[in-house]
Amino acid sequence: MSVRTVSLPGSAGPPLLGHSAQVLRDPLRFYLDRYRRFGPVSRFNLVGHPSALAVGGDAAKVVLEGRDRCFASGAGWALWAGPFFPRSLVMLDFEEHLAHRALMEQVLTRDRIDGYLEQLHAVLAEDLATWPTSSNFRAQDAVRATVLRASVRVFMGGGLGAESGEIERAFLDCAAAAGATLRFEYPGSTWSRGLAGRRRLEELFVDRTPAVRARGGSDLFAVLSRATGLDGRGLSDEDVVNHMIFLLYASFDPVSIPLVTMIRYLAEYPEWQTQCRHESYALGNGRPGMAELDRLGSLDLVMRESLRLMPPVYALPNLAVRDTDVLGFEIPAGTVTVVAPLVNHRLPEYWPNPEVFDPERFAPHRREDRAHEYAWIPFGGGVHRCLGLHYGAVQMKAVMHQLLLRHRWRLARGHVPEVIWRGFARMRDGLPIELTRL
Repeated sequence: MSVRTVSLPGSAGPPLLGHSAQVLRDPLRFYLDRYRRFGPVSRFNLVGHPSALAVGGDAAKVVLEGRDRCFASGAGWALWAGPFFPRSLVMLDFEEHLAHRALMEQVLTRDRIDGYLEQLHAVLAEDLATWPTSSNFRAQDAVRATVLRASVRVFMGGGLGAESGEIERAFLDCAAAAGATLRFEYPGSTWSRGLAGRRRLEELFVDRTPAVRARGGSDLFAVLSRATGLDGRGLSDEDVVNHMIFLLYASFDPVSIPLVTMIRYLAEYPEWQTQCRHESYALGNGRPGMAELDRLGSLDLVMRESLRLMPPVYALPNLAVRDTDVLGFEIPAGTVTVVAPLVNHRLPEYWPNPEVFDPERFAPHRREDRAHEYAWIPFGGGVHRCLGLHYGAVQMKAVMHQLLLRHRWRLARGHVPEVIWRGFARMRDGLPIELTRL
C-alpha cells in the first residue's frame, strides 16, 4: 500500500518533553483541544516520542484493528510501561499475542468466572460489613482495599495477610512510574519506586509458581499455570509470573476506578441509586452468579455510563511499525499513535449532551453507543480488546450489588467531586461520602 503524503497538522511542542506536562496534568482537556483545533488526526510529542492523536470512530478503527499489521499495540504500551509489566498480554503483538491470549482465555470462561464469584462474594461479605456509618467516609480508599483483597483471593486462592498493603503500594508505584515524565533512576524518584515495586511483585510470584502448578486448584493462578494449547505446551514459569502480575493489576485499578465513579454518580443522582437498590432487593441477598447479575438492568446502565465518562484506561498507545496513514494523514514508522477513549466518549456527534450523566443512553430505545462501533471503547478494541472485560464487569456489579443492599450514601457535605490525573484518574480527597447502613 502506498502511503499518502498529507502531513499531520499540529506541532511537536517544546524540546525534549514536548506536551508531556499538559497530557499528564489534564489529558481530557489536551486531547479535546487538539481535536477541535486540528481534526481527527494530529501530531504532538510525549516524553520525547513523536506521537499522533487519532480521535473519532473511523480513526480508532484504523489504528486498533491494525490494518496490514502497521500498528503494534504491545510495542506502544512497552514504551511506557514495559519495565513494569514486561511480556504481559498487553505487551505482546501478532502471533505471540494470539498464542498467549488463547492460553489465557482458558482462565476466563463463563464457567470459571462463575466459580471465581464464590470467592469474590466471600470477600465482599467480610469487607462491606466493616464499612462504618460515617459523615466523611473515604470511598475511594475503601473500594481500592476491598477490590485488592478480592482479587488476591480469586486469583491466588487465599489472602496475603500483612503483604496486601505492600502489594498495593507496589502496584501503585508501577502505575505512577509508567506515567512519569522523568524516566530514569535516582534516589526517591517515581521511576525508581516503580522499578522497586516490580521487583517486589516478582518476588511474590516467582517463589510460588512451581508449587501452585504442582498443587492444582481452581483459583486463577493454578488454572493459568496448567493451561495448555492444542500442541500440549503451556506457559513457562516466567510467563506465568508476568501474566499473573498484570492480571492482578488489571483487576485492581481498572476495576476500582469505574467503581468509585459509579459510587460518585449514584451519590449525585439519588434517583438512580434508589432504582438500582430496588433491583438488588428483588434479586436477593444471596451470592448471585453471572446470569443473576445480568438481571440488574439499571446497574448495568449506570456501569456503562460511568465507563463512558471515566474509562479506566483513557489512552491507548499503538506504535506504527512501518510508514502508514490514518484517514489520509501520513504516520511515519516509529510514531506512537494514541486512541483516546476519553475523547471518543465525549464526541457530540455520538453522544448528545456528552458531559451529562445519563445512563439511559445505553437503554434499548436509545443505544447511543451504536452510533459507531468505536464510539464506546472502555475496553479497547481489535485483537487487543481487554481479555478480562467480562470478569471486570461482573466484579463491578457484584461489589455494587452488595453495597446497595447494605448502605445508602450521598456526597459529604460541601464536597464537590473533582478528578485528579496521576497516570490513572483519582478523585480529590478520596471521594468523601456520608455513608449510612440500611
